[in-house]
Amino acid sequence: MSQRTIKWGILGCGGISSTFAKDLRLAEGAELTAVAARSLEKAEQFAEQHGFARAYGSYEELFNDSEVEIVYVGTIHPLHKEQVLACLHAGKAVLCEKPFTINEAEAREIAQLARDKKLFVMEAMWTRFLPPIVRTREWLKQGLIGDVQLVKADFGFDAGWNPEGRLLSKEQGGGALLDAGVYPVSFASMVYGEQPKSIQSSAHIGETGVDERFSLLFEYDGGRTAMLNGAVRLSLTNDAHIFGTKGYIHIPNFLFSNKASLHVQGQDPVTVEDNRQFAGYKYEAEAAMACLRSGMLENEDITLDETVGIMETMDRIRKQWGLVYPSEQGE
Repeated sequence: MSQRTIKWGILGCGGISSTFAKDLRLAEGAELTAVAARSLEKAEQFAEQHGFARAYGSYEELFNDSEVEIVYVGTIHPLHKEQVLACLHAGKAVLCEKPFTINEAEAREIAQLARDKKLFVMEAMWTRFLPPIVRTREWLKQGLIGDVQLVKADFGFDAGWNPEGRLLSKEQGGGALLDAGVYPVSFASMVYGEQPKSIQSSAHIGETGVDERFSLLFEYDGGRTAMLNGAVRLSLTNDAHIFGTKGYIHIPNFLFSNKASLHVQGQDPVTVEDNRQFAGYKYEAEAAMACLRSGMLENEDITLDETVGIMETMDRIRKQWGLVYPSEQGE
């Protein structure tokens, strides 16, 4: 029995949208219906490259396309709130790229409107749906490593010095925390199922006024902790470890998660591998479509409440650094 086809629109034609579109073509039951950019020429090139039926030179045309059921928002994060709200007002479900918004207030506004309009919205935290991460959650649920006491996760890369580029631009919501740090922060949230009770942090603020690297220590009830690092001008190991009272889980290069290994005291290690030949965004697209087909308004693996909580945690961190983005000045 074939599944109901879901008609997709994509907002924004940058690199992340291109990666998503390539994987979307592999997702069962996905129809590539329309793409929109601020430039019609760019949208047409994107549509031709990835096989979309229609291209629009304005976002409003996509909002008004009655055939589009769900929109993937792949623009820069200062634009997310405005664009997701516009999608919701147009009656569209949304899969919004991470970070979901600039701050917690924006995320909460989206969540409220989605619930008011009874429309599906999900943060595109694609790593949650990779097979090794899914298996990791199963191991944790089964209690195989006992009570988790410590989470360690790093994600950092050296993007080089480009003060005009998005990663280092304060106006475009740049910086290590929002762009790279959302992954380890979200990973800790996934493992513990809650946000930290207290946060200690340190950041190097570069010449452009954004954080180029950071270190975090999260503390939870019962002495549990998370040690997290992120960077956009420094390469890190990008590994994740979860340590419990009976063993530990190791996920090398956890962002891309091709493998995870379970180490239980007194037992041989167990390793799961995912030898996919694609980026991995296919899984989140299929998860979103499964929710639409079943009438769910949220995905239980990354709920709106958790997304809002993650943004609140990152607000708490930035407050310690005194880092405020221009788009927040009027809020």
